[in-house]
Amino acid sequence: MPNYKMIAIDLDDTLLNTNLKISPRNKEYIKRAKEAGIHVTLATGRMFCSALPYAKELELNLPLITYQGALVKEAQTGEVLIHRPVPLEQAREVIEWGSKLGYHVNVYVNDTLYVEKITPEAEAYQKISRIPAQPVGNLLHFLKEAPTKVLLIGGSEELDTLQEEMTKQYGSTIHICKSKPHFLEFSHPMATKGNALDTLAKGWGLTPAQVIAIGDAPNDLEMIEYAGLGVIMANGDPAVKAKADYVTQSNDNDGVAEVIEKFVL
Repeated sequence: MPNYKMIAIDLDDTLLNTNLKISPRNKEYIKRAKEAGIHVTLATGRMFCSALPYAKELELNLPLITYQGALVKEAQTGEVLIHRPVPLEQAREVIEWGSKLGYHVNVYVNDTLYVEKITPEAEAYQKISRIPAQPVGNLLHFLKEAPTKVLLIGGSEELDTLQEEMTKQYGSTIHICKSKPHFLEFSHPMATKGNALDTLAKGWGLTPAQVIAIGDAPNDLEMIEYAGLGVIMANGDPAVKAKADYVTQSNDNDGVAEVIEKFVL
């Protein structure tokens, strides 16, 4: 069995169960992995401030991969290792396009969530992230600097169509992916979980073969393909499952613990 030295774990629908909690068994096995000398970190599309409480619960003191890899920041000191924002002009185009089509738009600047107004979508997002949204009126008038990320919330099939159209429009100049069926995310072209994971692994002198990545959604694909062992949850996206090395139990059945028990301990 390869000598794995690092594990990167997605949060929503991966480490977190349906109630957005970390199960006792997952927590116990992450603790055991750390005691065995494994680097354990989180790799999430969430804001840093939204991921941090979970890192504290797990007593992680490593850099956290947040905003799909657009922001990598030390959990304890707050030191920023990577920040790759969306170029301002492109961010404004995405906001204009999304607003015209009637989608709810989230904009993230300096680890703060901004919206035009509090909509049902904003309220639902606040419940998931446990971070308050700041209503600022017209987002194009408000936005003066390059945001870390832009997110559109809408119907799943409509966003699939929009993703195709906008990928043709922007090509490789902006990274576009889904983190949940109703969330379409726009970030810097280098802002992927895979690129961020590569930076951290190299910093610790590790090769991809020594890394395990665990996720469930299309925004996890790059890190699942990067890692020596790319793991998808049983509840994960079918297209991502096809690219993974291993399918573990679901997020409600301690899939993360199963991976650690089987491949690390």
